[in-house]
Amino acid sequence: MTPEPAAVVRGPHPRHGLEPLLASAVRLSVVAALAAVEKAEFGSVRDLVEITDSALSKQVSRLEEAGWVTVEKGQVGRRPRTWLRLTGEGGTAYRRHLAALRAIAGSLD
Repeated sequence: MTPEPAAVVRGPHPRHGLEPLLASAVRLSVVAALAAVEKAEFGSVRDLVEITDSALSKQVSRLEEAGWVTVEKGQVGRRPRTWLRLTGEGGTAYRRHLAALRAIAGSLD
């Protein structure tokens, strides 16, 4: 007799690997954009994620507080610029989050 699915012991559910900070679609999009590059200019990320300066600034502040993103200010010529970079900790958290999503989705097949 085959055990009921609830009786099968497989370890903790993969949802426990999800990062609560990445529950926001905007923060997930920002981290995904930064994971693909060494660093990105603030305006490029804003345009890619399709949000306002203030919305991106707020989300970047949350990610920076968590230690997942660093903000570097400088100038190109006379124009001020801000660059964003995903930290090693942020990259690890992002990969762990993606692995949990894949495990959850895979369990539905």
